Amino acid sequence: MVELAVQTIVTSSVWILLAIVLVTVVSGTFFTVTQQTNAIIERFGKYVRTARPGLNVKIPIIDRIVQRVSLKVQQIIIEVETKTKDDVFVKLFVAVQFRVIEGSVSDAYYKLQNHVEQIKSFVLDVVRAQVPSMPLDEVFLKKDDVGKAVKQELDAAMKMYGFEIPNALVTDVDPAANVKAAMNEIQTQTRLQVAATAKGEAAKILVVKAAEADKESKKLAGEGIANERIAIANGIKESVEAISKVAGTAGSGVSADEAMRTLMLTQYLDTLRSIGARGNSNTIFVPHSPGGMGDLMRQIAEAIMVGNQVQPAPAQAQK
Repeated sequence: MVELAVQTIVTSSVWILLAIVLVTVVSGTFFTVTQQTNAIIERFGKYVRTARPGLNVKIPIIDRIVQRVSLKVQQIIIEVETKTKDDVFVKLFVAVQFRVIEGSVSDAYYKLQNHVEQIKSFVLDVVRAQVPSMPLDEVFLKKDDVGKAVKQELDAAMKMYGFEIPNALVTDVDPAANVKAAMNEIQTQTRLQVAATAKGEAAKILVVKAAEADKESKKLAGEGIANERIAIANGIKESVEAISKVAGTAGSGVSADEAMRTLMLTQYLDTLRSIGARGNSNTIFVPHSPGGMGDLMRQIAEAIMVGNQVQPAPAQAQK
């Protein structure tokens, strides 16, 4: 019974050991590689082949997978600080997209220790060769040209290592804070200058239009005053002629000068009445006593007589 039990245990152990060996052999022989991935196979430390996506076979224990390399496009953001042509320090952020070339997986794995650092070195070199030849405004305008130069130089340099560069983009240009403040101030002052010019032009138009309106209004006012004076003169003339005619018919012997003085006095009194009827009239001082009225009439008569003496005789005027 004891011997049978021992034999059973030994048999079970053998089968278990065989199962373990079989599982190890099978798992070490068959392996899968996912899509957009390649596997590097080495045999005793020497590169043997590159396994492609799908089910693959290798010699267990002897062959081993040292690296699974992705063929997908990857991206890194590289910050580059450099100086422009007008001595302004700026930071450029360059987004570099790269991937391993299918068929050159072994070169990408064995030829470069750190491909990311290698890409950064090339980007720094290209950007610092391009930007110092451009002023700051041109860097903003031609950042796409900088990205194209990075892609061209980097793609040519990295192909020998099994990498390709689908694209390189300058995503941002960031000058120093004081430079950005100065640029904003320049724009502010420029826009204020434009606004001031527009405001001045508008004020000029208003002044010109106001002057034209004032000119037109004064012209019309002058014409109105002239017409008014003509009408007054005609009215005075007709009144004097009427008074002289009536006085001559009645036999009163009223001369034209007396009729004129009477008419002027009537006009004067009408003027005083008009001034008194207005609520906003200014205050004037006039003689209102009987003696003052006589003095006023005398002054008016003397003024008329002086005016008649100043006028030349018709015969003299013709000469």
